[in-house]
Amino acid sequence: MRRITLWLLSTLAAVVLLFSYRTSLGAGAPPATTAAPGGTTGGGSGSTGGGTTYEGSVASTRWGDVQVVITVADRRITAVSVPVYPDNNGKDRQINARALPILVRETIDAQSADIDTVSGATVTTDGYRESLQAALDKAHL
Repeated sequence: MRRITLWLLSTLAAVVLLFSYRTSLGAGAPPATTAAPGGTTGGGSGSTGGGTTYEGSVASTRWGDVQVVITVADRRITAVSVPVYPDNNGKDRQINARALPILVRETIDAQSADIDTVSGATVTTDGYRESLQAALDKAHL
């Protein structure tokens, strides 16, 4: 009888500890992206103090939609923001918190949609490129 009680209490303690464990996946911060001052307009392009913004089309991927907004001044991309990206679960937030800043930086460096795929974020990268190309087409770059 004593052994059964001990086993039951240790099992109960293990179950309580298991369900109270918090993973780091849910605590991910949203991706850091740069945005032009003044934001964007709903019509697809607008003028801000730092240049003109162009919204790319919303690219549907199997993990969620991706949309890119670029700011262009003097025919150069000066800022990129990603207002729509997959963030349905902790894994999406974790991947995109790492991948989107890399994609934004590479876009500004390359000044085109000819950027490398971010390892581990292939689907997001493909959607990002598709939306970015649409924004570049609107900007005639």
